[in-house]
Amino acid sequence: MKLDDFDFDLPEDLVATRPAKPRTHARLLLAEGGQIADRHVYDLVDIFRPGDRLILNNTKVLPARLFGTRRRGEAVAKVEITLLEPQPSGWRALAKPLRKVNVGESIRFSDRLSATVAAKSATDLTLAFDLSGDDFDAALAEAGVMPLPPYIAAKRAADDQDRTDYQTVFARHAGAVAAPTASLHFDAPLLQTLAAKGVDFTEVTLHVGAGTFLPVKVQDVTTHRMHAEWGRVTAAAAAEINATRRAGGRIIPVGTTALRLIESAADAEGVLHPWEGETDIFIYPGYRFRIADALMTNFHLPKSTLMMLVSALMGETRIRAIYDHAIAKGYRFFSYGDSSLLIPGGAQ
Repeated sequence: MKLDDFDFDLPEDLVATRPAKPRTHARLLLAEGGQIADRHVYDLVDIFRPGDRLILNNTKVLPARLFGTRRRGEAVAKVEITLLEPQPSGWRALAKPLRKVNVGESIRFSDRLSATVAAKSATDLTLAFDLSGDDFDAALAEAGVMPLPPYIAAKRAADDQDRTDYQTVFARHAGAVAAPTASLHFDAPLLQTLAAKGVDFTEVTLHVGAGTFLPVKVQDVTTHRMHAEWGRVTAAAAAEINATRRAGGRIIPVGTTALRLIESAADAEGVLHPWEGETDIFIYPGYRFRIADALMTNFHLPKSTLMMLVSALMGETRIRAIYDHAIAKGYRFFSYGDSSLLIPGGAQ
């Protein structure tokens, strides 16, 4: 299984730099079995069935990109920081340029927020901030900006609108440095309408890391090592999902992050268990899904692990036809782009 098997040509003008407005007016490619239909996200009310259970990732994106200054006597250097994950000794972070800072030096981001470089490697560093708890959260909210994906950040800077656009309406637990983007298409009225129809919801938490944007560098994709991300499935969440499965309802993760988490927490018999920790599950063709019956997801990067995941769900030939259709019909791609609902079955 080679990396080139998951490549495709994508016109540059199909990469979205802003989301659809309102959220639910994004287009939705419905692929069920061997059929494809062009719909919109608001049509989910007619597509989902009573008894279906949507799995929502309630992680909250931090304004994890910071712009600061480092002083050495009279010399001043500008440094861009992207927070990656909290550690006991501080925050692991990327620095641009990394060579401009050394261990023991201070970086000031605002009047309220600064950090000391506690450790440094060839690729990243660890920052010990001068604030913690609620004080740190408040100062970060003031000084930081949303960490837009590289393919958007290369075209425009993040702004105040991204603080709303790049956050789900059910975000609760701060810790992500990238959004669970399939969930960005939901607003409160759509969730309420679906609930009134009899569609159920279960929230889980997976803090999406910057590793989600790392390229696959091996030709034999089976040898790729996934980045790890922290997640939690509560006992209540596991019980709800197991009850729906016993009742014959469909389990439909909203986004690859929710799917990867529940598949990590499932046993070989398809029973979900309470779970907390880091997952580096890598799903590619040949994987046997234990919990997920379908997937709502955006359109993914060529040669990415997420292209491999949707190929595992729908079949490689089928997913290629789906993506060919999406490109021909002008669907918008990636984090701020349109959505798809992938339901396996029938010809693949």
